[in-house]
Amino acid sequence: MTGDAGSPAHAPDRISRGPFLRALRRMAALTLGAWLVIAGAGWVPGSRAVAAAVDAANAPSPVGFADIIERIKPAVVGVRVRVEGAISSGDTQQELPFPPGSPLDRFFRQFGVPIPDAPAAKSGTSVGSGFFVSGDGYVVTNNHVVAGGKSIEVTTDDGKTYQAKVIGTDPQTDVALIKISAPTDFPYVKFAANEPRIGDWVIVVGNPFGLGGTVTTGIVSAHGRDIGAGPYDDFIQIDAPVNKGNSGGPTFNVKGEVIGVNTAIYSPSGGSVGVAFDIPAETVKLVVQQLKDKGHVTRGWIGVQTQPVTPAIADAVGLKMPEGALVALAESNSPAAKSGIEAGDVIAFVNEQAIKDPRDLARRIGAIAPGTSVKVGIFRNGQEKTVTVTLGELPRSSAQAKTGEKKVPSQPPILGLTLAPASAIAGAGDEGVVVVEIDPTSRAAESGLQTGDIVLDVGRHAVKTPADVSKIVEEARVQSKHAILMRIKRGDTISFVAIPIA
Repeated sequence: MTGDAGSPAHAPDRISRGPFLRALRRMAALTLGAWLVIAGAGWVPGSRAVAAAVDAANAPSPVGFADIIERIKPAVVGVRVRVEGAISSGDTQQELPFPPGSPLDRFFRQFGVPIPDAPAAKSGTSVGSGFFVSGDGYVVTNNHVVAGGKSIEVTTDDGKTYQAKVIGTDPQTDVALIKISAPTDFPYVKFAANEPRIGDWVIVVGNPFGLGGTVTTGIVSAHGRDIGAGPYDDFIQIDAPVNKGNSGGPTFNVKGEVIGVNTAIYSPSGGSVGVAFDIPAETVKLVVQQLKDKGHVTRGWIGVQTQPVTPAIADAVGLKMPEGALVALAESNSPAAKSGIEAGDVIAFVNEQAIKDPRDLARRIGAIAPGTSVKVGIFRNGQEKTVTVTLGELPRSSAQAKTGEKKVPSQPPILGLTLAPASAIAGAGDEGVVVVEIDPTSRAAESGLQTGDIVLDVGRHAVKTPADVSKIVEEARVQSKHAILMRIKRGDTISFVAIPIA
């Protein structure tokens, strides 16, 4: 007898008895399983099933934040500010120290929670958060929380209310220092000495929606965020829920140290979406010390307008890497101009520390006291050199200039640009040539040039006529250059644009 494929031949007994034996085994297993289930439920023959309460008393407890919060929460306060002025749809307009429509203008409209006294009232109340940084009543909060306030009221964690006065504010970083005068020692917290790592736990305590003493947790999501607030942007991003009224409150690490001050949120919906921004503790410490000592902040200043070095610009000026800050303008009589720094120079180092971009330059210079001499490394015409700059003090305001309307004469296009002497255009001044028309398909348009831009120089050569521009472009092509650098003026801003010519 021949067996099936894969089966041994001559095995009639196995074939006939196998199913019966397997059936017996299954019945035994089912019976044993049933008895196990019944025994596990506490049932024995002749008894009824009894429900038992869940007992997790001996289970390991998860790690929480309660012990830390008990210690840090008393140092956090609610801040209520009486605001006078225009209030529109629940927003306090004058408390926002940023241009309308800017990213922080939009972000900060999620903070403050102004509560109008009446629908048409021109005054209201803004609420935020703060925290004690010393036992004698100094409180840190945001500038935009207290700006424009006529009176400030601070409520501590135990429900007591005190009047406070503004010691100083710094709109550049959105930090404010206020003080309570009271015959008592207040619990206070310290700033962290080290920057947190991405992924570290954070604890936010504040006054969201005016509720007071609310705690949320999360992690550090990112460092060095630039959200368009200004040259000193260096925010820590966290994902802990932060809402209206948390503004000015602290973010802690698990040691109970302040790693940052809540200042902005990204919120398309008006509530927390897990994207909040903190002013780093190191920045706050420097600002608070100056506000405490003299009521305002002084920063180093060299007097240049700068822009990032793009790959195209790096190629045009001969840099290997797109790093540093390209000087678009060295202001007249500024420390930079006096030291010999010119438009077109790339600032690569300050005191032998590499400069990544204009924001990095602004932070480094701003952190140095006015009157200090610094070594500035620049890249010019393929050569590196070092100049000594004695820093001035950053002006607190700048004059605003206006340009006139541009007319459109007819000129042959160059690189897709129709140009005209600035002297021939009403209100354009006497320097450079004006872009009066631009081919939208040209590389110049792709590089960001716009109608109305004033081209001041091309390839570091001043231009007064379209012929000047044409000549310089042709010379660059003969030299096999791939791009050429144009310095342009747009409104009050001067910058460089690299235009491909190959």
